[in-house]
Amino acid sequence: MADPTPSDMLKELDDLKNQLDALRPLAPDLLNNLRELYTVRLTYNSTAIEGNTLTETETQIILEKGITIGGKPLKDHLEVINHAEAIDFVRDLATASTPITPWEIRQIHSLVCKGEQQAGAYRTVNVIAAGTNYRYPDAIQVPDLMADFDDWLAQPQPLHPIKIATEIHARLVMIHPFTDGNGRVARLLMNLQLLRTGYPLAIVQAADRTAYIDAVVAWQSGNTDPLLFLVANCVKASALEILSLVG
Repeated sequence: MADPTPSDMLKELDDLKNQLDALRPLAPDLLNNLRELYTVRLTYNSTAIEGNTLTETETQIILEKGITIGGKPLKDHLEVINHAEAIDFVRDLATASTPITPWEIRQIHSLVCKGEQQAGAYRTVNVIAAGTNYRYPDAIQVPDLMADFDDWLAQPQPLHPIKIATEIHARLVMIHPFTDGNGRVARLLMNLQLLRTGYPLAIVQAADRTAYIDAVVAWQSGNTDPLLFLVANCVKASALEILSLVG
């Protein structure tokens, strides 16, 4: 059997979304359970991709019980708490109909990196992607590039919502507007777009970190398919899980 094309994958996701839509509204208890489940899961995986040492169980204990984990750095605790707060902010933004702007993006970064000196501020230094020769745009270009990004976000896009979500992620990562936290912010923005269009969250697994980074590098080289497939598969996993819980 031939490998699925992007169109095949997106059609399958639309079918799954239609199944979910037919079951809405979901029971309040189930919604609360899913909210807690995906807050922990998204926080764990997104911070672990960036080197956080807390396990998923430890992340859950911190977020749900407020208990600190002995032997783990305070920085790791703060990262997961900050990320969970950023998810709450993104969920609030998902209910609005106004376009995402650089102000919201900087607010998300302020939450993700709360307590850090550069929280909410664009970088002022030039950087090169670790492990590659890809050089991000010069710091002096960042404000103009973010303004261009804002213009793109405000325009109606004739693309599938999952393609738009993937491109939002990729565009932000390629601009790399912040000194730290770019990946976490990009994944939250991607999920903001998915929530606004009625799709489940895309949780990039920490175990898939290498494939994920390779997909981002491929996008930087002009090959958009690997990242699109990865994001689509993450959405599919969430959709199937929700359907299994409802059914």
